[in-house]
Amino acid sequence: MAAWFKRKKKGIQTATEDKKDVPKGLWYKSPTGKIIDAEQLAKNFFVSPEDDYHVRIGSTEYFDILFDSGKFEELDASLKSKDPLKFEDTKKYKDRLKEVENATGLNDAIRTAIGKSKGKEVVIAAMDFKFIGGSMGSVVGEKIARAVDHAIANHCPLIIISKSGGARMMEAALSLMQLAKTSVKLTQLAKAKLPYISLCTDPTTGGTTASFAMLGDINIAEPGALIGFAGPRVVKDTTGKDLPKGFQSSEFLKEHGFLDFISHRKELKNKINLYIDLVMNQSVRA
Repeated sequence: MAAWFKRKKKGIQTATEDKKDVPKGLWYKSPTGKIIDAEQLAKNFFVSPEDDYHVRIGSTEYFDILFDSGKFEELDASLKSKDPLKFEDTKKYKDRLKEVENATGLNDAIRTAIGKSKGKEVVIAAMDFKFIGGSMGSVVGEKIARAVDHAIANHCPLIIISKSGGARMMEAALSLMQLAKTSVKLTQLAKAKLPYISLCTDPTTGGTTASFAMLGDINIAEPGALIGFAGPRVVKDTTGKDLPKGFQSSEFLKEHGFLDFISHRKELKNKINLYIDLVMNQSVRA
């Protein structure tokens, strides 16, 4: 055996503060087993160059992709969920909120901001799946409502990026009320003749799909995104029929008319602004 396999000195002790671990997040393994350097992944819009897999990202990354130079003004950043129902399952809802706020640095499952994209102002609302599965509670509905008001006041388009497991059960009927609330506000945006672009990302499910995610003037999605209302088992039990393979993928939904386009993440900024120019009947920006 080669000498470098052996410890030649006995009793070596390294102080804890001097021990060096492999940095976390240095590599990313895609679901297909491809290993990608994390820095390379970020430079490639968080899309695996090996298999084109679109890694789940959050509001911070989408704002950086869509806003010019990543510059924006965040709206209603301090809004936080309350616990009006005093809900408790395995733990109290108020305790769960504190834990996830500390773990993620987020105040809820959506962030809204205004800034310039290709030189013109837009309002963007982007959901974060890492905050209780991107679930839609009262704050999500309220921030979307205020984002619509901001878009109308500034006469600019609205973009909503959905990434959600559906309505937040801890808020029960209060969560379900957000479906109607957001739909009404988007009607106000339409009456103001301002475009709404809906981007469905992986996953977009439950109440978000049943409301604002499918109400865009243009509905687009990222490749391979899971989009649907209920899970496959529930759909099968309800319909009593076998389901086609991949029936909840963005590709299947586009083929069957539920989506207008599928856009690769690196083309998102150009494609979204092209749709905005066309809807608003203005000169197409280069």
